[in-house]
Amino acid sequence: MSSSDFRCRVAVLGATGLVGRTMIKVLEERNFPVSDIVPLASSRSVGQVITFKGREFIIREPSKEAFQGVDIALFSAGAKASREWAQIAAGEGAIVIDNSSAFRMDADVPLVVPEVNPGDIFKGDGTPEPIIANPNCSTIQMVVVLKPLHDRFGLKRVVVSTYQSVTGKGKVGRDALESELAGEKQDEFTHFHQIAFNAVPQIDAFTENGYTKEEMKMVNETRKIMGDDAISVSPTTVRIPVYGGHGESLNIELERDFDIDELRELLRTSPGIILQDDPSARLYPMPLTSYERDEVFVGRIRRDYWHPRTLNMWIVADNLRKGAATNAVQIAEVVVAKN
Repeated sequence: MSSSDFRCRVAVLGATGLVGRTMIKVLEERNFPVSDIVPLASSRSVGQVITFKGREFIIREPSKEAFQGVDIALFSAGAKASREWAQIAAGEGAIVIDNSSAFRMDADVPLVVPEVNPGDIFKGDGTPEPIIANPNCSTIQMVVVLKPLHDRFGLKRVVVSTYQSVTGKGKVGRDALESELAGEKQDEFTHFHQIAFNAVPQIDAFTENGYTKEEMKMVNETRKIMGDDAISVSPTTVRIPVYGGHGESLNIELERDFDIDELRELLRTSPGIILQDDPSARLYPMPLTSYERDEVFVGRIRRDYWHPRTLNMWIVADNLRKGAATNAVQIAEVVVAKN
């Protein structure tokens, strides 16, 4: 069989969720070599049908038997489900790519963004790790931009403020905004407070140090992905009432001085990045810019007014795609290309 004839049996756990549905869509769009889709979800979704390349596949519950013969298993059903089923799926021979927080900071599980650390996918003998973690959405888009800067100039410190879509909380987050906009009474706010016409500076629970879990993910995951515990990340994460696309304002301190035009060209030619940086034409990224796209959009690049080796920029990415589904499929593409 030639490499062009190779096809994978792909399971998607959480197939009816926003990210799961997007995973299936991205697999089709990117022409991933799929022989069969095995859509898995909770009991309330069993019997429903999903369509892939004109073929219908019936959703069933996860089980040991469901993972038999599966080559790649894409997980997006939450940390609890991942802890329950990842080892079982891996035991049946599947390469598990997990979009939850279950294994991200496990020392034995690689945390991967293909533009940054694709080599971490594989063991020393060249075979892929049985479980590979997909980072948090806000971390993914940031490290895609930080990687080329770190390689060229050295990275000291990042101050990041996020403007995150309600879909970062999945379908329930989107539905909450729609319900509020429709004027429906809320017994409990999904986003801790009203999100319609508002901005909520809390994503996930607060920790003892005053930062939220979402913020600490950006600190810890960035260091692990970049392989450098000396990088300082100071985050504030905020939920805003948009349907798709996370924005981030970055203040980046570099170890070495830079020419701003050279830096723009470096970003323009780096993988996974689209430069949109022409203030005179009002060209800069926005959430609508990134909708249904797989790249990270970068603009508003300027030298920090007070610190010469520091710059400011604004970045946006579709959180359901590059921030979740596309990144997972890209990991699978690297696995298939090498194996």
